[in-house]
Amino acid sequence: MVQNANFWDKRAEGYAKSPVRDEEAYKEKLEITRRYFQPESEVFEFACGTGTTAVAHAPYVKNIVAVDISSKMIEIAKDKARSASVENIDFQQSTIEEFSADDESFDVVMAHSILHLLETPEQAITKVYKLLKPGGVFVSSTVCLGGAFSPWRIFIFLGRLFNAIPYVNILKREKLEEYFTNAGFEVEFQWERRKGQAAFLILRKPQRD
Repeated sequence: MVQNANFWDKRAEGYAKSPVRDEEAYKEKLEITRRYFQPESEVFEFACGTGTTAVAHAPYVKNIVAVDISSKMIEIAKDKARSASVENIDFQQSTIEEFSADDESFDVVMAHSILHLLETPEQAITKVYKLLKPGGVFVSSTVCLGGAFSPWRIFIFLGRLFNAIPYVNILKREKLEEYFTNAGFEVEFQWERRKGQAAFLILRKPQRD
């Protein structure tokens, strides 16, 4: 875990300066997510990076708790929030495994580009289920490289061989959806801008009977 934190600390400034790879798709995901917000929504985001998504969503909800493994990422995120005069985000250095909150604390949980970097994503998904209120939604965007062969798999193998990149879970889309289902989620919405891109899914925790 410390090794991953150091990896992202070293890349935080460059990450903050890099443009969004597909800005049109990113904006569409923001818009889709906001359909599930209410002015009183309590939101949690893990692996928030430099806080771009949290800051963008802040005007539409009551509060956001946003965590990341990298202290440098969190520093940049706090600076972004101050520059945007956003005061309803609590940025914390933490992982989803370390994060502590009461069960059923949040209306929405967001996880973008992180589940494929976890060795046991199913455990994180189960924890998210517990953190959500009944009827709450889990918004996730996950790279799934476990289907058809991709050149990225060679890059990942070599990168891990020389400890140049963090752990990457070669997930299949079907396995990811199985994790969601096993945790108790129902698929509310799924979208893929182009085949082979990240799987963007919104899962709902059922209301109590």
